[in-house]
This record gives sequence, structure tokens and C-alpha cells, in this order.
Amino acid sequence: MARIVGVDLPQNKHVEIGLTYIYGIGRDLSKRILHRAGVDPMVRVKDLSEDEVRRIARVIQDDEIKVEGDLRKDVAMNIKRLMEIGCYRGVRHRRGLPVRGQRTHTNARTRKGPRRATVAKKKKAGKK
Repeated sequence: MARIVGVDLPQNKHVEIGLTYIYGIGRDLSKRILHRAGVDPMVRVKDLSEDEVRRIARVIQDDEIKVEGDLRKDVAMNIKRLMEIGCYRGVRHRRGLPVRGQRTHTNARTRKGPRRATVAKKKKAGKK
């Protein structure tokens, strides 16, 4: 089982795709890492040797690529900073609304959460 920077990679996927399971590594960065490590991107994760796994981990460490915990911490600190200085983006984060200019009149349910049920008004017993 290949374990790199604390993440178990899926066994039956190509290494190029398997590396994208690490937070902070996408397809392009995965290709560059494998090229620098000298590993064929089309080999399956289960077929990697211990030496190849060590070379991949060394490339990630030597290039000082921020992944997993460090990257998550940096992103959280950046958002916290925006909220503390009270800029527009920080206010949107605080209120749980879309940050990048999307419309909110309709849609935006992912950020706003489920719709709140509207309370029906009771009709008064009218005089005839």
C-alpha cells in the first residue's frame, strides 16, 4: 500500500491520478512530480516499488510543495485574516454567502444552506 505524506493512495488507479488524492496536488503538479521522480505516470499505484514511493515523497518534500495539513492551515489562516480585517470577502465568509460575486437572489443554496420554511399567515375569521 502506497502511503505518501500521510495519505493512502488508491491501489487500482494510475499514479498520476492517485497523487491527486493528496490535498494540494492536481493533475498538472502530479505530472511534474512524477517526471522529476522518474516514475512512469501510467503505472498503477499497487505496482509501485518502495524506492519509487520514496522518490515521489522526496520530490514533494524537497520542492517544499505545501500539501495536506500545512496547506489547509494556510488557507484557514488566510480566510481568518480576511474576516478579521473586515474586507468584503471576509464579511461574505462570515455570513456564509458566496464570496466570488455569484448571484444570491436565486441559487447559492450550497453556501446558504437549505431553504427556510416560510410560515403561512393565518386568515382571520371574517365577518359576513
